[in-house]
Amino acid sequence: QIHLVESGGGLVQAGGSLRLSCVASGFTFSTSAMGWFRQAPGKERECVAAISWGALITYYADSVKGRFTISRDNAKNTVTLQMNSLKAEDTAVYYCARSSRYYSNSPSEYDSWGQGTQVTVSS
Repeated sequence: QIHLVESGGGLVQAGGSLRLSCVASGFTFSTSAMGWFRQAPGKERECVAAISWGALITYYADSVKGRFTISRDNAKNTVTLQMNSLKAEDTAVYYCARSSRYYSNSPSEYDSWGQGTQVTVSS
């Protein structure tokens, strides 16, 4: 059974940083694309960042480029999202997800999701 467990969310002031982590189990992590998505109230879920199997390809939404960094450790089955220079508009529930594809930034191509972690940025 696939499990994705996120941690690291919380309340931070604008301009601050948070580091989200996701520990995966129940599947072959090294051959799965991984992504971080977020959903704010009243908005659709969007891909914030994604990373391919061997981390050769990464994707960032325009709104987070230069501020967020996605990384993975295949030895520890962990994917991390470092978030710097946070803005109020980054407030959302953040989800870790897995795709069986080599790489994807489309929510429809992800088949397993974590429970989500709340990130709140105060202005």
